[in-house]
Order: sequence, then C-alpha cells, then structure tokens
Amino acid sequence: MTTDRTNEQWLADLTGPPDVQAAALADLRERLKRGIFYYLSRERSDLSDLSPDELTHMAEDLAQDATLRIMENLDTFRGDSMFTTWATRIAVRVAISDLRRARYKDFSLDNLSADGDLQLFSSNNLMGNAPVAPERAAEQSEVLAKIADAMEDALTERQYRALIAVAVNGVPLEIVAERMGTNRNALYKLLHDARRKLRAHLEAQGISPDYVMTLFQE
Repeated sequence: MTTDRTNEQWLADLTGPPDVQAAALADLRERLKRGIFYYLSRERSDLSDLSPDELTHMAEDLAQDATLRIMENLDTFRGDSMFTTWATRIAVRVAISDLRRARYKDFSLDNLSADGDLQLFSSNNLMGNAPVAPERAAEQSEVLAKIADAMEDALTERQYRALIAVAVNGVPLEIVAERMGTNRNALYKLLHDARRKLRAHLEAQGISPDYVMTLFQE
C-alpha cells in the first residue's frame, strides 16, 4: 500500500536519505504503474487484444522509465498541482512516446528514396473512395503525377525522404529526426524549405495550393 504524501513530502523523500528515497521511489512507481495501466486499458484501443497481464507488465516497464524521467526533472515541479498528478502526466507522455517508438522501430528512411518503388500518390491515398466523374478523375491523376514529379525534381534526397515520412506516412517528427541523425528544429527547417520549394515548383506550372485543394474536395 502506497503512502499518502504532501507535495513537500514527496520532494523531500525523493531527495532524502537512501532508505527514505527507496521507499518513496517504490511508492511512486506503483502509483505511476496504476496510472499507466488505466491509460493503456481505457485509452488505447490499439492494445485491446492484449491481456490484463500483458498490460500490467507493459505498465511496469513504462513506470520504470517514467520514474527515471521524473527524477531527472524533479526540479521543474512548481507545485501548481498535486505532485502525483504532475508525475502521472509525465508518465503518460512517456508511455505515448515509448509506444510510438515501438510502432516505428522497423521504420527505415531507406525505403523512401526517390528512386524506390514507393507508390506515393494513388486513388486510395489522396482521392478517397468517393466516385468522381471521369473528367475530374483524369484531371486529378494528371495533377498527382505532376506533384510526384515535382517532389523528385525540386527536392533534395534528404528533403524528399523527410517530407514523405512526415506528410505522407505520418511518421512522428521525433522518429524521423532520430533516423536522420538530426533534431526537431533542424527537421522543421528542412520540411519548411522542402514545402517552399515544392510550392514554387508547382506554381511555376500553374498549380496552386488552392487549385489542388478544390480539385480533391468531395
């Protein structure tokens, strides 16, 4: 059974003598495990096929990671809420991040080369499933082909891979940045430059963003 503590007691115990700190850390991990288990079992429909035991083991591992993160950021707690509420919010963010990383653990930018076989633009990807008139469908296909060509012609290989990963495949920024050996700010700049170059290249061919949006509206 965990011990109830005030905010001040949590901070004092987590930075106190070894025996006091050990007890506080054990209590914190247990609280975080419960909070994470609730998140995994109630908020994550993608984990619904896991048994309670599997979710419990996952929550234990994530609680351990979250405890380390909280101890590293203990000095940022300002007391605006209960310590356990603040800590649980961090724990859930850690869980989200770790689960996201697990989802993309096999993701490789090598598969997103401009010379690869990636089927970037298809009716399922951008056109949706709603039927359209033959004339409009032909116009859509023509514009999509021009966009695909523009991405290969106007962008560098690095810009191309980053834009495909983020904008088309929906890979989180932190995952793409990690795979590219860069950071989020540098990736933001890379994507901004890529979009700017792509837009200029398309507008030179008379293809504006407004035209593209209107063309593909259902």
